[in-house]
Amino acid sequence: MATDTWDPDQYHRFAAERAKPFRDLLGMVQPVLGGRVVDLGCGAGELTVQVHEHTGAATTLGVDTSAAMLEKAAAFERDGLRFERADLREATDQGPWDLAFSNAALQWVPDHPSLIGDIAASIAPGGQLAVQVPANFDHPSHTVAAEVLGRGEYSEAGGAELVTHPGDHVMKPEEYAELLDELGFAEQRVRLEVYGVVLESTASIVEWTSGTLLTPVRSAFASDPDSYARFVDAYRARLIEVVGDHAPYFFAFKRILFWARKPVG
Repeated sequence: MATDTWDPDQYHRFAAERAKPFRDLLGMVQPVLGGRVVDLGCGAGELTVQVHEHTGAATTLGVDTSAAMLEKAAAFERDGLRFERADLREATDQGPWDLAFSNAALQWVPDHPSLIGDIAASIAPGGQLAVQVPANFDHPSHTVAAEVLGRGEYSEAGGAELVTHPGDHVMKPEEYAELLDELGFAEQRVRLEVYGVVLESTASIVEWTSGTLLTPVRSAFASDPDSYARFVDAYRARLIEVVGDHAPYFFAFKRILFWARKPVG
């Protein structure tokens, strides 16, 4: 696995704001009393607990690639609820699942038709799939980061691809709907939702993205923290040029949520 640069504390600076789409996704899920659930990309585990309790599952497995996140998640383990470090695709081998749930994680994994096909194959008859992914890769929070990373010293560390590749993985809402139909799901709901997040200022966009988008950038500059600090300063300054210097700043964050159920037999 790649070097783990996820910072649970930074990610959770906006825990309340990040929880809104999670709650909406969980609201789409129907109970699976006594069933088996997997949370793909469980992070620090506190939301996996809510999935476990909401569904009434007998067992819930939280899977993530970040050792730092899973260290936090370990505190939530109990009978029927456990966590393990694994690639998200690897968890499909441990099915069948009555629910495969993934909140803000699949955008990091390429080839969604293949990935979701593998997940679908691991879901039991009558089982559910529930996924939420960000869809704001056209927002200045992302496009400006890619622009700055395309300059000189930053491009040598991996360039714009470090922040644009997650967006390359995410499909359009209608494409997910078509894929779910092709995979044989009997029911589905797909929606695009805009979540308004009020930040202290335009500059606060950097604090938001530092917990997610900039994680691979920080990893690329692990041996040269001074260059990373210069990048962050340049990124912040360019954001203010493009967006304007607002205080507070309304951050319109787009998310795709979809739920589907397999036929019973």
